Amino acid sequence: MFRTGDNNLSCFHFAQQSMKEDLANLIAPQLIRPIARWPFYAFLGGAMFCLLASSTCHLLSCHSRRLAYIMLRLDYAGIAALIATSFYPPVYYSFMCYPFFCNMYLSFITILGVATIAFSLLPIFQNPEFRTIRACLFFGMGASGVIPVLHKLVLFWHQPEALHTTGYEVLMGLLYGLGALVYATRVPERWMPGKFDIAGHSHQLFHVLVVAGAYTHYHAGLVYLKWRDVQGC
Repeated sequence: MFRTGDNNLSCFHFAQQSMKEDLANLIAPQLIRPIARWPFYAFLGGAMFCLLASSTCHLLSCHSRRLAYIMLRLDYAGIAALIATSFYPPVYYSFMCYPFFCNMYLSFITILGVATIAFSLLPIFQNPEFRTIRACLFFGMGASGVIPVLHKLVLFWHQPEALHTTGYEVLMGLLYGLGALVYATRVPERWMPGKFDIAGHSHQLFHVLVVAGAYTHYHAGLVYLKWRDVQGC
C-alpha cells in the first residue's frame, strides 16, 4: 500500500518537473535573447482590422449611398492592410540578421500597401467594370511576396523551419489567390443565377478563404517566433 503511494508521489513529482522544464524552455529564450514581437502583432492587428472593416461594411453599407461609399473604402483599406502586414513576420524574422534586405522588403510592401489604399479611395475604383482590376491589384500585391520567400529558401535551405514556414506560406497564398479568383469570376452564382443569393455565393466564399489564409499565416508566425527565440541569428 505504501509502495503504491510512493509511486504515485514519484509520478506527481516527475510531471511537475516536466512542466517546469517546458515552461523554462518557453520563457528562457525571451530572457536570454529577446526577439521583437511587433511584426507578429502587426500581422494580427492587420487581420483583425480587415475582418472588422469588412463586418462593419456589410452591416452599415445599406444605411445610405454616402455611408456605403465610405464603408466600401474602409473595406478595401482593410484588405490592403491584411496583405501588407502579412509580409511583416516572414520578412522580419527571415532577414532579421540581414538588415539591408529586411528594411528593403518591409519598405517596399509598406509603400505598396499605402499606394493600394490610396488608389482604392478613388471614386472610379468602385465602378463594376473595375471589379477584375480590383481583384488583380490585391492579388498582385500578395504575389509580390514570392520574392522574399524564395530569397529565404536560398539563405536557409538547410533549416527545417524555413521549409516548414514556406509550406504554410504557399498554402496561405493559394487560399488568398483562390479567394481573389472566386471574387473576380463570381463563381458559382454566374453559373446558376438566383440559386446562391442567400448562401454560397462568391463573396461569402471569398471571406471564408481569407479567414482560412489568415489562420494559416498565424501558424507560420508561431513557427518563426519559436525558430528565432531558440536560435536567434
